[in-house]
Amino acid sequence: MTVAGNDEGNLTQSFTGLRVLDFSTTIAGPHCTRMLADMGAEVIKIESVEGETMRSRPPVRHHFSSVFGQLNAGKKSLVLDLKSPKAIEIVRKLVASTDILVENFRPGVMRRLKLDYDTLRQLNPGLIYCSISGYGQTGPSAELPAYAPVIHAAAGYDMAHLAYQPGRSRPDYCGVYHADVLTGVYAFGAIAAALYQRQGSRSGQHIDVSMLESMLSLTLNEVQWSQFEVSPPGRPLFGPVETADGYVMIATASEKTFQNLAAAAGHPEWIDDPRFAKYNDRRTNWDALMDGVEAWSRTLSTEQCLAALNRSGVPSSPYRTVAEALADPQIAHRGALAEVEDGGGTFKVMNLPFRMSGAQISAGRRAATLGEHSVTYMKEAGLSDDEIAAFIGKPVMALQR
Repeated sequence: MTVAGNDEGNLTQSFTGLRVLDFSTTIAGPHCTRMLADMGAEVIKIESVEGETMRSRPPVRHHFSSVFGQLNAGKKSLVLDLKSPKAIEIVRKLVASTDILVENFRPGVMRRLKLDYDTLRQLNPGLIYCSISGYGQTGPSAELPAYAPVIHAAAGYDMAHLAYQPGRSRPDYCGVYHADVLTGVYAFGAIAAALYQRQGSRSGQHIDVSMLESMLSLTLNEVQWSQFEVSPPGRPLFGPVETADGYVMIATASEKTFQNLAAAAGHPEWIDDPRFAKYNDRRTNWDALMDGVEAWSRTLSTEQCLAALNRSGVPSSPYRTVAEALADPQIAHRGALAEVEDGGGTFKVMNLPFRMSGAQISAGRRAATLGEHSVTYMKEAGLSDDEIAAFIGKPVMALQR
């Protein structure tokens, strides 16, 4: 008897049938809701008449931003002026059929719009309402404005990172927004947990996600070091190791990898050397060990060094650009990139970094134009063509062309 393998075309997406109202902007919230869209949810992005700010983030091709597209692929676009009572009425009607709402306004904004959780749960007791903010929804810092670089500094992350940069006293500049992406992932996980809980309780709930706490969760060692007296760390364990033509990263994180490194470097005697034989002694004499490693690695090209390390089973990598990493055959093998289309053409985005044997996971194939689905959802909310035209300022037929 032959057992057929999974037919990817017939797999069911995990969140198919769920509806999401996405009031979020910039990165953290949109990253979360794109994850929901990738898992099959219908995500309705609520945008202002001017469009979300990321629509102008370069690279822009023919007035379309691929960064915006990367964060919002697979979503629908509904334009509403939330200062308008009619817009609030439309939202309230859509909430009745919504499973999840995500917002990352400063705490208090949704309450002033009468779109807060306590108000909307009266319309839909099963609503899962996720608020993402810099410091949390309540407390002395709750209403402080926050973006990822501010949170990196506030969480101690930048100073923790600086401690691993020998000879430097000025914190790094910020260009990679860890706090946004990490917080978006935590929000996604919390929403998934709330959906599971709702199966039994039949009730929704309010999820309050803090960027500050999300970033603090990255500083695993430092959270403990801040509570107890420990010896100051010496030379960082992980850093660039020089070769004849560049640098490699070597991770000697276990006894086995240390022994393999000693063998690869041609120094099996290090294994029994009292300076290096035990972890604590090795840590105390880390400078001497790495000086010995670099005396060997500098005689080899990066390619030769990595070949020797890989033969010995030592975790290592060249320092690559993002473009080089994306060109790795492993990325192609995993199907890690998806092609997305918008009004400016096509571009590639990352799929979610996990695969499931029983669910199809892929980025949506299109990034919506501003307001592309406004008429559809306004009609669902009960507005006539004349009401839609009066509200938008254009005939419905013109918008549907």
